[in-house]
Amino acid sequence: MGIGIWQLVIILLIVLLLFGAKRVRNIGSDLGSAVKGFKSAVKDEEKTDDNDDSAKLESSDEGQTIEGEASKVKDQDKT
Repeated sequence: MGIGIWQLVIILLIVLLLFGAKRVRNIGSDLGSAVKGFKSAVKDEEKTDDNDDSAKLESSDEGQTIEGEASKVKDQDKT
């Protein structure tokens, strides 16, 4: 009940007729380079996040515990 191989072949032939082989090849290469650029950007972002986290851990002092009591403050009418 899904798309079979013959439906994909027919769709590919229609796309080739509409755009031409050269244009479809250019679109494919542009799409491939865009995906490659996206993947490299994600890897670079993960590396910078890891470096930032490790730098924060190295530069931070030991944690201090702050003791206290939480209380709820009710809104007072301003009259």
